[in-house]
Amino acid sequence: MKQFPEFTMLRLALQGPVATLWLARPDSRNALNLAMCRELTAACEALDADDTVRVVVVRGEGVAFCAGADLKERQGMSPAEMLARRVEGFTAYAALEALSKPVIAAVHGPAYGSGCEIAASCDFVLATAAAAFKYPEVGWGTVGATQRLPRIVGRRMAKELLFTGRVVDAHEALALGLVNHVYAPEEFEARLGETVERIAAANPLTVSLTKRSIDGGLETTREGAMAVELLAIQENLRHSDWQSAIAGFGKKEGSDATAG
Repeated sequence: MKQFPEFTMLRLALQGPVATLWLARPDSRNALNLAMCRELTAACEALDADDTVRVVVVRGEGVAFCAGADLKERQGMSPAEMLARRVEGFTAYAALEALSKPVIAAVHGPAYGSGCEIAASCDFVLATAAAAFKYPEVGWGTVGATQRLPRIVGRRMAKELLFTGRVVDAHEALALGLVNHVYAPEEFEARLGETVERIAAANPLTVSLTKRSIDGGLETTREGAMAVELLAIQENLRHSDWQSAIAGFGKKEGSDATAG
């Protein structure tokens, strides 16, 4: 098992193949500051290097998932310092996206600004009915969330959400595709656990290759995307025990079982 760095803005909990990465500034509603950006990047790199970890869950301590950037930290910054701070945030989001393992955002409360970007950088989002999303960047006189959001909700809706900065409740977020499922608070932990357990039980190589194929394929042409998948299939055939998996599947599901 890899040695993980010490964190002050995050809390890392390991349970078998599941790593839960908690944003741990509850007194500040988990506002994203420079230290948290750097710790997120370091945590993602360490988690990616640990072969025992198969699923990563990102959560927030306290009442909020993440209330956005730490505006107090930004007071008095020069333009150069502000740009450098924004780059650190971009680096943290990219580190989440670059993880070869599935990353699930578990959102139980407000996810505003940077919180939306953290959630969008994960592979998908599970939420409670108390979750809420807001993109306040334009209202702050800055620019942000212009790339992930339109890829999720489309160009026109992204413009509306960014121009107005209105709050999106959990059920609208579900309809827009910002979240995959919305659960009542009392059933959230059980449903989250079921999803994580199912993913953790799958072959980690095929899960990683599937993630890579989806992400890479969406950024190229249809023909290029098929090549991306074919390369993933070839790698999987070389490095996984797919024959045993198929044999076991047939016995469990019956002779009419089919696959791609």
